[in-house]
Amino acid sequence: MATAAAAAAKPKEVTFSWEGKDKAGKVVKGEMRAGGEAMVNATLRRQGIMITKVKKQSARGGGSITEKDITLFTRQMATMMKAGVPLLQSFDIVGKGHSNPAVARLLLSLKTEVETGSSLAAAFRKYPLYFDNLFCNLVGAGEQAGILESLLDRLAIYKEKTLAIKSKIKAALFYPVAIVVVAFIITAVIMIFVIPAFKQVFTSFGADLPAPTLVVMAISDFFVKFWYIIIGGAVGGVYGFFELWKRSVPVQIMMDKVMLRVPVFGDLVLKSTIARWTRTLSTMFAAGVPLVEALDSVGGASGNYVYMAATKKIQQNVSSGISLTAAMTDSGVFPNMVLQMVSIGEESGALDAMLGKVADFFEAEVDDMVEGLSALMEPIIMAVLGTLIGGLVIAMYLPIFKMGQAV
Repeated sequence: MATAAAAAAKPKEVTFSWEGKDKAGKVVKGEMRAGGEAMVNATLRRQGIMITKVKKQSARGGGSITEKDITLFTRQMATMMKAGVPLLQSFDIVGKGHSNPAVARLLLSLKTEVETGSSLAAAFRKYPLYFDNLFCNLVGAGEQAGILESLLDRLAIYKEKTLAIKSKIKAALFYPVAIVVVAFIITAVIMIFVIPAFKQVFTSFGADLPAPTLVVMAISDFFVKFWYIIIGGAVGGVYGFFELWKRSVPVQIMMDKVMLRVPVFGDLVLKSTIARWTRTLSTMFAAGVPLVEALDSVGGASGNYVYMAATKKIQQNVSSGISLTAAMTDSGVFPNMVLQMVSIGEESGALDAMLGKVADFFEAEVDDMVEGLSALMEPIIMAVLGTLIGGLVIAMYLPIFKMGQAV
């Protein structure tokens, strides 16, 4: 109870920006996390700085922190620590040189945590939104073994490869999605503005119109009458679906299963998932994390519920004494090539190296698939768009052709 009361009494720390003059009269600026303005003034006075201005910073200002920011930060920290730069000075250099103020504030907070006696892993654990269990576990293992710079380098490589594979999948999916959106907009414009103009001309003919023309005109009438419902429903439906996907666990589970079965793209998702799974386990195992403990982070890092559930089953089997190869075979979600490489790794005592080779192989497969899909999707999309727009044009010109034949 006393501990809880003390924690409740402790003021919440926020970030203050300050400006002042040092003992030589030079103007200095900086940021500090503290429980209040009085604490900032007292701390800086003890450092011999005469304060001229202190301002509380907005928590929301400065943009958001992306996975790319964290990846770049990890690489910079690994490089500086391998070069012998002290940890706190590394935080200063990275924070002051970063273009994103939100990242600079995060690094200032981390530096403050370390300065007050926290381990680096404990400091990272206070920001789970940016540093997951895998990141914190590897940093903790590096601190305990005295090889933090080496582990940060492994983490940087891992995050760079993971980010690259995600970017490639997004690039493969972006092109067809963009074309579908453009096709919908063009079709809506034709239906709402172009077809009604043709309809006024055709009604003055006083003759029977071909069936395709009547169908297109009926669809156009529906668009003109209910355009706000159609467009609003399409935009709202897509937005609502993605929000539901983001917030609902059952929907996420369903979509993870569906994504693995989608023709063409399902194979791409499968290979990228296996690449992330093997890369994560290789990184954890090479860092000296015990296999059963490493599997805790591997399932979540795979990014797919099917493999997350399979990893839990593998972890239970490995805990009971079954070999990793047998446990992975029993899960039924890994190709034979992966199982054979893992088996060789277990027998030779080079499991981390074999898992790394598997990850390299599947990452190369993803690269090839993305290039192949980009080349394949272009003619398919052009054919679909040509059929759609060409069908509308032909339907509207059929009455004119018939009139020409009659004349």
